[in-house]
Parts: sequence; C-alpha cells; structure tokens
Amino acid sequence: MSSGPQPPSRDGPRVNEDIRVPQVRLIGEDGEMVGVVNTRDALHRAYQAGLDLLEISPNAVPPVCKITDYGKFKYEQQKKANEARKKQKVVEIKEIKVRPNIDDHDYETKMKQMKGFIADGDKVKVTLRFRGREMAHQELGAKVLERVRTEMGELVKVESMPRMENRQMIMVLAPK
Repeated sequence: MSSGPQPPSRDGPRVNEDIRVPQVRLIGEDGEMVGVVNTRDALHRAYQAGLDLLEISPNAVPPVCKITDYGKFKYEQQKKANEARKKQKVVEIKEIKVRPNIDDHDYETKMKQMKGFIADGDKVKVTLRFRGREMAHQELGAKVLERVRTEMGELVKVESMPRMENRQMIMVLAPK
C-alpha cells in the first residue's frame, strides 16, 4: 500500500467497496457531518439506508465520503455537463470575398455582413482576390483591406494582418 490517498481509479469518484482506506470523514444522507469513522462502519450505514458510499474529495486526509444514491449523483453530473455544453458558443470563421476594384454599394453590403458576423461572435476572414493584371497593383488591394480595418475599428481586433497567399490577400478579424 502507498502512504497517501489513492486517486480514483476509473472515471468518476470511487464508490462502496472501491474505497480502500481505513477511515473516512463521513457526511450522512441528510447532509449532516458525522465525522471520522471506519470505512466498514460507513459502508454499513450506507447499506442500511439503501444507498451508496460515495467519495467526494479523494485527496483529503482522510477522504470525505457521503451517503447518497450513486445513480442519482451520476444523473445530476450528466445534467450539469449537458447544461455547460448548451451554453458553449462555437466560434466559426466566416469568409467574405472582395476584389481590389470593388464597387461602393457592394462594399457597403459586405461591411453589413461582416458587422453581423462579428456581432454574432464569429471571426471574419476577409479574402481579397487578384485576377490577371490586378497583381501589378497590390496597393489597391491593401487599401481596400485597410478601409475595412478602419471602418470595423473598435468592434474587432485584427487576428492576422493582411498577407499575401498566392494570388490573394488575407486578413482575419475577431470580435473584441
């Protein structure tokens, strides 16, 4: 036997006979503190109540155990996990494609879309595509992306500055 308390062996807390320590600090089924008792006595009390002995904090000395219904405990844990999962927001990356010689009206429409995505908490990847001879005038593309950046202003932080990848310039914006 090792000297310190053993961590739970499987996933989740140890229950009933899995608790192999001589003494435990016991909490009764109604939540009142019983105190330090022999593990055998604690198990006996749990069985008499028709419940389980559940290890709550395994690293305490002696470990804290509670008399409770293990099935109900597992159900509550699952419910908590599901609630946490529901509240989680998955951040998506939305892509907006623009051209170096974009028309003002098209630009306004794209800006409206970007602001909507940022408001929803998503990241926006602005892709500026160069075709043919437009490659010779990359400064026009840089100006368009700079305009996007200044208009979005306080709403976003620039996650990756405009950079060239093959025939396109890419910038990623994230909500603040």
